[in-house]
Parts: sequence; C-alpha cells; structure tokens
Amino acid sequence: MRMSELYAVGQKTEIGSYTFTEENIIRFATRHDPQRFHVDKEAAKDTLFGGLCASGWHTTAAWMRTFLNFWQRQRVALAKQGLTEPNLGPSPGFQKLQWLRPVFAGDVVTYSVALLSSRPLASRPGWHLNTILCEGVNQNGDPVMRFESSVLEFD
Repeated sequence: MRMSELYAVGQKTEIGSYTFTEENIIRFATRHDPQRFHVDKEAAKDTLFGGLCASGWHTTAAWMRTFLNFWQRQRVALAKQGLTEPNLGPSPGFQKLQWLRPVFAGDVVTYSVALLSSRPLASRPGWHLNTILCEGVNQNGDPVMRFESSVLEFD
C-alpha cells in the first residue's frame, strides 16, 4: 500500500500532542540550543520573549517524536486490517521551516501532517517521493511551527 492510497492529497491528519514543561525545555536547550531565553527562567524575562520558551529545534524534534509514535500506531492498525503499511524510508530533506510563535512552559502543541504530493522517481523504479506538510498548533489553536518535508517510499 502506498502513502497516497492511505491519505488524500491535502488531507490533514492529527498525529498527537506534546506538553512542553519547564524541565524539558531547559534540558533540551542545555544540550542543543543553550541561549538564555531557553535555559534561564530569570534571564529570559529580559528578552523579547518575556519568559522561558522552547527552542524551535525542540518544537521540531517533538513533531518528529510525535510522528514516529503516530506511525507505529498506524502500522498496528493497518496490520489488524490485514494491510501492509507503506515502506517509508529516510527523508532527503525539508524546506520552509517556520517557527511562527514562541512555545512556553505549559503549552500543549498538537501536531499534524498532510500529504502534499507523491510522485514516482524516474531514476529508481518502485520508489516514490512524498512531500508532506508538518504543522503544530498550541492549545489556543495558534500555529507555532510549520515545515515541508520529503519522505522516500519504496517497494
């Protein structure tokens, strides 16, 4: 089964939510993006954000974790129906990454994915290139991040 057989182009699918806590914001940022507005609650008050906020890379990494959890549930659900899930491979990259609004401790971001296109690769018979739109909105419905990703699929 191909991804394009599971999802109509443009169909948005909610994949799950992630709660950003002060602890996980600081832990992620300390290791990967140690800017003061991500690691120091007091220092963050004097920045344009006005408080501790998550790294954009953290919001994007949380999308990936949420997607992998979603895809595992999809695989199980398809198997119960006697269907074989699409054989997704690596991503050759992403584009148009946007961090649209800061994410603060206590925010719950709900992530989604939508298939934008799917095309066979002329250079590799049996392979397809899927383009997906990946988004996250906070608990108020405000968009916080968005990017387009490519995902290889093969027989």
